[in-house]
Amino acid sequence: MNKAGAPSGGGAGSGPTASAAAAAAQKQKALLQRLDNDISNIVDSFSVLVSVSRVNEPPVRNSQEAFLMEIRASKLVQSADSLLKLVSELKQTAIFSGFASLNENVDHRIQAFDQEAETSDKLLERIGEEAATSLKELESHYYSSVARNFVHE
Repeated sequence: MNKAGAPSGGGAGSGPTASAAAAAAQKQKALLQRLDNDISNIVDSFSVLVSVSRVNEPPVRNSQEAFLMEIRASKLVQSADSLLKLVSELKQTAIFSGFASLNENVDHRIQAFDQEAETSDKLLERIGEEAATSLKELESHYYSSVARNFVHE
C-alpha cells in the first residue's frame, strides 16, 4: 500500500486503485460467466426433463428415461443452488464495496478538513502577526506622542 503518496514505480495507470479496478473487472467477468453457465444449465436440464417426460410403451425405455430425468433434475437443482450462491456472493460484494466506498468518502472528508485546518492556522498566524505589528506601531505612537507627556506631568 502506498498511502504516503510516494510513487509506486509504475506509470499513470498503476497503483492500488488501478489494480483494485482490474481485480473488480476480472471478478465481475467471472461472476457473469458463472451466471451464464448456471442459467444455460437450468434451461438445458429443464428442456431435457420436459422432452423425456413422455410416457412410452417399452418398460426398459421408461426406466432409462426415469434415470435420465433424475440426473437432469439433480443437475437442475445443482445449477439453481449455484445461482443462489452467486446471488449471495453478489450481495456480499455490494455490501463490502459499499463499505469501501464509505471509507474512501471518509478519507476524502478527512483530507478536506485537514486542508481547512491548515488554511485556518495560516490565517490565524497572519492575523496574529498583523495584530502584533499594529500594536507595536500604536505603542511607538503613544510613547512618542505629546499627549503622553501631558499625562505624566
